Amino acid sequence: MAETGLDLLRGTLDVLVMKSLSWGPLHGYGVAEWIGRRTGEELLVEEGALYPALHRLEKRGLVESEWGLSENNRRARYYQLTADGRRSLLRESALWRRYRDAVDRVLSAVEA
Repeated sequence: MAETGLDLLRGTLDVLVMKSLSWGPLHGYGVAEWIGRRTGEELLVEEGALYPALHRLEKRGLVESEWGLSENNRRARYYQLTADGRRSLLRESALWRRYRDAVDRVLSAVEA
C-alpha cells in the first residue's frame, strides 16, 4: 500500500529529527533550530509538528529523554538517539535518498 502524503511528511520529519539528534542531545527548540540552520531556514519546524514527532520516536524506542537545564537556565526536556534510533536513522536515510533520487529522475525527464 502506498504511503499517504501525511505519512510521507511524518516520515520525513522523523528522519530530520533523528539526524539532528545524531549530533548529540538537544531540547525540542534546539532540534527545530538545528534543522532550520542546516536548511538555510528553508525548513521551519513548528512546535505543533515537532513535539508529536519527538513523542512518536520516543514511544518507538528510537529516542530517549531526560530533564535538564537549557542555555538560559530553564528546565527543558533533552532528547537523544538510542542505539535502535541510530540503526533506524541509517535505514531511513538510505530509503529517503532512494526516494529523492527517484523523484529527481522524474523531474529531470525531458520529453522525447
